[in-house]
Amino acid sequence: MGISGWIAGRRSCAAALAAVVACSTALTGPDLAAADGTPTAPAPKLDWKPCVQGSPYDCATAKVPLDYRKPHGRTIELAVIKRKATGPGRRIGALFFNPGGPGGPGTIGLPQIYELFPREVRERFDIVSWDPRGVGSSTAVNCFANRKEAEAWVASRPVGAPVGDSERAAWIAAYKDLARRCQQRDPELLRHVSTADTARDLDRLRQAVGDPQLTYLGVSYGTFLGAIYANLFPDKVRAMVLDSNWDPQAWTNHASDDARLPSFLRLGSDRSAAATLDKFLIFCGSTTTARCAFAAGSPKATRDKFDRLMLRLREHPVGAWSYGRTLYDVVNSLYSVHPGWTDLAGRLQTLWRGRAPEAPPLPPAPPVPNPNPYLGEEQYAAVQCDSPNPRDPGVYHAVEEASAVRAGDAGRYWTWITEVCADWPAVAADSYRGPWNKPTAHPVLVVGTTYDPATPYSAAQAMTRELANARLLTNSGYGHTELGNPSSCIKAHESRYLIDGTLPPIGTTCRQDSPPFSAPKPQGGMDTGGGAMAGIVS
Repeated sequence: MGISGWIAGRRSCAAALAAVVACSTALTGPDLAAADGTPTAPAPKLDWKPCVQGSPYDCATAKVPLDYRKPHGRTIELAVIKRKATGPGRRIGALFFNPGGPGGPGTIGLPQIYELFPREVRERFDIVSWDPRGVGSSTAVNCFANRKEAEAWVASRPVGAPVGDSERAAWIAAYKDLARRCQQRDPELLRHVSTADTARDLDRLRQAVGDPQLTYLGVSYGTFLGAIYANLFPDKVRAMVLDSNWDPQAWTNHASDDARLPSFLRLGSDRSAAATLDKFLIFCGSTTTARCAFAAGSPKATRDKFDRLMLRLREHPVGAWSYGRTLYDVVNSLYSVHPGWTDLAGRLQTLWRGRAPEAPPLPPAPPVPNPNPYLGEEQYAAVQCDSPNPRDPGVYHAVEEASAVRAGDAGRYWTWITEVCADWPAVAADSYRGPWNKPTAHPVLVVGTTYDPATPYSAAQAMTRELANARLLTNSGYGHTELGNPSSCIKAHESRYLIDGTLPPIGTTCRQDSPPFSAPKPQGGMDTGGGAMAGIVS
């Protein structure tokens, strides 16, 4: 999952650490071929132009092979976006950014979160992103003839998670229908939108901007993309920040196709979301209704109130706000503490009073040629289903109930979100499932948040163990991604690492700038746009 919840809106170590105790390393290196021997394709040419008149962003289109094992065969297009470095004469190179997903379009995500990057990073790097293959304004997976047909399909299945036999049958039937439609449209494309394919695209884009090595920041799904890149092109890693991580062994089911649990339950997203929801209710119940509208006088009373509301919604939806839609809203609103948690509390209180809340507002349209690209669920599924999931739709209800025992309502959401893979018609032609420990030219910085509703802190610990040369930086806080829930301390460490390779000391823990249900305090390189490196709290 990415910063804005893309998938819902449509997801030996000791020796390596000892080797980098000095915390600083020179950031240069040769341009070598892929570690798996895949034939190389020439770098695409990028003809940068302003995205639209007056836009601060430049756009270009890159042509890359559909199948890297056939570099002279069919080509596809990637929509690329860039914001030039703001510090004249101080530019280091390009920082590539992936906003998560699977299925997060960079041409939309980068303009929406650009100001969240530390000022020093914006000064020293062109920040570049792209719509991954299969997504958005790139050559996209689209299983419908038009938007009206796609909207009719969306209306055919429940939102968030099904309740009862009838809704479960409708859910399963809808995704069987989606699989059938996708198989008929462009089956060749479906086989070539894996994360390994996208990692190869990323290396071609690196070459296209003229950088000898890659500087990269990936969040959520983007961490898995980064891990694959680091193992396909280990000598090309200049600097890599992985924020809110996927455990690569859990995600690939330890390289086995025999999946008994869905991807996100193997990852532990259900339990992590449940723990984050607990914190939301504790913080809410510990303050007044002036700060948290859903507060009920104490943490226990607020938890009881929430449980009663969710039980009530299972039987009696409030207008279009069913149990599933509310659950979808709860999990995704936990991603952003400010203003997500406060706004969520207001909607829950409105539902408690028996009224339908207004849907959260959409962010402003970015200044790009296609600010509202088609982002159907099949784009998420085409990438997601490269991860092994149970192939029998009939097992998901039992899995849901087992997850609900350990994770409550959150377990139901994270179970059903991958049921689309039960009938998915394609198998990736290029799927990377390890190894994960190829020594990289320079160390990787892994950032993990302690209470994250999508990617558990344990996954950041696992990513650090799996990679050959990685350092863990802990964000003691809440929400999905530090980038979207800022810590001036984290940003200071990230800035130093990205600019000159300096790693934080082993065991460094930072705090989030603003706790939940408090007035956000602009600090460092975030809300103020100021310098992130002006004071590190380790």
